[in-house]
Amino acid sequence: GSAFPLDRQALAADLGFGAVAPNSLDAVSDRDFLLELLGALSILMMHLSRYCEDLIVWSSSEFGFVALADAYSTGSSMMPQKKNPDSLELVRGKTGRVYGDLLSLLTTMKGIPLTYARDMQEDKEPLFDALDTVLSSLRIFTGVWGTMALRPERMRDSMDGSILATDLADYLVGKGIPFREAHRIVGELVRCCERDRLDLREISLDDLRRASPAFDED
Repeated sequence: GSAFPLDRQALAADLGFGAVAPNSLDAVSDRDFLLELLGALSILMMHLSRYCEDLIVWSSSEFGFVALADAYSTGSSMMPQKKNPDSLELVRGKTGRVYGDLLSLLTTMKGIPLTYARDMQEDKEPLFDALDTVLSSLRIFTGVWGTMALRPERMRDSMDGSILATDLADYLVGKGIPFREAHRIVGELVRCCERDRLDLREISLDDLRRASPAFDED
């Protein structure tokens, strides 16, 4: 470190450091703390992107589970009736940018010998860009989340009765039928519903009992 009798412990305390660095070469050339931060920001953006994907799909006319506020949507340049979830699409797109910031610094660091080199001045741009991008994305996403309207009636109407198939199988297991057999019985019921274009909730008790006498009034 130094040819002078410095009190490194006192210097570290004055500077607010948690400890003295045991290796001076590592102290000037380590950027793991930035790589770990960029890694965490990339993971955060990955989760944000997945939320955005769900909301983009759920806000489409095919689903209509949620309605985005006008403040976080844009109109179509051609179709007057269309409301685009651009805010969410942009957050989803920014995820790749933050990934790029992480990869940029990793690439910068990979060829540097184990002390300081001037290449490392390139650590600032990806760091600041990632922080700005993530903070902006979080502001936009929380705004979308806080202002969107939920449409539970559309969610209920879209439910397929076949979602209850596992419950029927579990019911038979509760009556003492092995799950493998219960699975087969309910699978036949589902196939009959598909053939006759029925909802699983529309099957009568008599039909259930023809499939298995274990079905009862309950």
